[in-house]
Amino acid sequence: MLKTANNDTGPKFLRREAVEDLTGLSRSTVYQYMAEGRFPRPIKISSRVVAWVESEISAWMAERIAERDAA
Repeated sequence: MLKTANNDTGPKFLRREAVEDLTGLSRSTVYQYMAEGRFPRPIKISSRVVAWVESEISAWMAERIAERDAA
């Protein structure tokens, strides 16, 4: 695991299945929202593997909650 100088954990990567579990979105909706610019894009972590940054997914979810509360 990546550690920062003050021993806090660094960024955590989430694979697609974990993103789907956290957000409740289906795979097709995740990719549709990405294509529309409405969802964080994954990063390439190896030649055949992509993952999302957990903090970006958490921020996206917090924005949805804020939108609901503002309505």
